[in-house]
Amino acid sequence: MARTFDHGGGVRSIRVPIPDNPLGYTLVYVVDTDRGPVLVDTGWDDPGSWDVLVAGLDACGTGVSEVTGVVVTHHHPDHHGLCGRVREASGAWVAMHAADAAIVRRTREARPERWYAYMAAKLTAAGAPREQVAPLRAAAAGGRELPRFSPAPPDREIVPGELLDLPGRRLRAIWTPGHTPGHVCLHLEEEHPGELPGRGRLFSGDHMLPGITPHIGLYEDPEDATVTDPLGDYLDSLERVGRLGPAEVLPAHRHAFTDAPARVRALLDHHEERLRGLLALLAVPLTPWQLAERMRWNRPWADIPPSSRTIAVSEAESHLRHLFKQGRVEPVPGSDPVRYTAV
Repeated sequence: MARTFDHGGGVRSIRVPIPDNPLGYTLVYVVDTDRGPVLVDTGWDDPGSWDVLVAGLDACGTGVSEVTGVVVTHHHPDHHGLCGRVREASGAWVAMHAADAAIVRRTREARPERWYAYMAAKLTAAGAPREQVAPLRAAAAGGRELPRFSPAPPDREIVPGELLDLPGRRLRAIWTPGHTPGHVCLHLEEEHPGELPGRGRLFSGDHMLPGITPHIGLYEDPEDATVTDPLGDYLDSLERVGRLGPAEVLPAHRHAFTDAPARVRALLDHHEERLRGLLALLAVPLTPWQLAERMRWNRPWADIPPSSRTIAVSEAESHLRHLFKQGRVEPVPGSDPVRYTAV
């Protein structure tokens, strides 16, 4: 399978592999500008991924040293990971929304034991069993080191609603929180090269993908006690993108697609159906962990590894928080760990 693809109109993509991940690859987009190529995302920080990115840029008729900028849709390592290496090789600037830039700074500055203790406390409060929490408690106490990332800090801030500084192009940032607090889509406000009907093209990051739904969990921050509603943020952001009416969507995974409004409707319907299913489960009071055990995933709960169970519980909690905000669930008074029930 070809690693690169020409989308026309000075936009190409490179399939940069994600090691040991069912998603397979991140689509890194190469956008021509009057000052040289700019990348949308970079891929996972791995030697093999770096080699593919470098070779892909060569195949696109340019090179990593020619890159002048990187626009990061969000801070996750399969999008942001290679930014530092690209910047070292080219002197390119790196741009990110302020909310995700703050997460990058905290990740670089935080003591690992603080993060592990925070996650252990959160899982305990969610009703997780002892064997799920024990590795985090051991890491917090210095008994075992877990993998860490040291992501590259951005140079520039992406301001929602503004055109990015890409000479010869009209690329506007659209703030789409949900998957992360600072996720952005990028609207290329130019005629579609294939003359498809609609308003330009949309680099959608992980906000809108064909055939799969992005993870919507809680925004985790040990230093911030703000009660957020990521699922509510995501649903609002979907409607905002649907109103743009782009001719084509260029996502970070899988493949390009058309009819963005139909995909938005499908995602909204999916989450409403899931919320109804959770309300049915909560006819009996459940902790977030118990709720996650009963939710439908892409494989049986018994087959989900511990690290993925933590992610699943975060998604269950984000749905619970949205339902609580809507007044559709409430905590059971005096329960510890807290259980929730439908009202």
